[in-house]
This record gives sequence, structure tokens and C-alpha cells, in this order.
Amino acid sequence: MNVFEFVLAIIVITGIFSLLRHRMGIRSNWQSCRTENVEKTEENDRLRQQVKQMHDRIHVLERIVTDRGVETAAQIEALRDRERIEEEDKA
Repeated sequence: MNVFEFVLAIIVITGIFSLLRHRMGIRSNWQSCRTENVEKTEENDRLRQQVKQMHDRIHVLERIVTDRGVETAAQIEALRDRERIEEEDKA
């Protein structure tokens, strides 16, 4: 067996194994890693959004706790008045 036949045999064997792997649905490691990275990126984006929402909520709660009670009560009443006006406009 000369070098040309040896290289040709390796190419044929590699092709056969690639075809079998494709028919069996086996993915290579780099393809599965890339898919996992996309899923992890989406999960990270979702978690970052949740953290941002929680941070905003905490900010509002801190403002409510540190504000004077009179200012908070006035803001709540203003919101109630706005809701009443919107309900009257709809009716």
C-alpha cells in the first residue's frame, strides 16, 4: 500500500463515519457547545431583565420607606384620583 492509497483509505473511512454519524443524528461537540451557548445567552438575558426589574422595584420601595408619610399619602391619593377620572371617561 503506497501513500496515495493510504490517504485515500483515510478519506473514505472518514466519509463513511461522517455519513453514519449524520444518519444516527449524533452531533459533534462543537455544535452542541454552540447550541448550549445560545441557550445560556438567552437565559442570561432573561435573568438580567429580571434583575433590572427587581432593582427598579427595590428602588421604589426604598423611596416609599424613606419619604415622609404625607408625601406618600398625597401621591397615592393623586393616583386614585387619576384612576377615578379614567373610569369616568370610559363610562
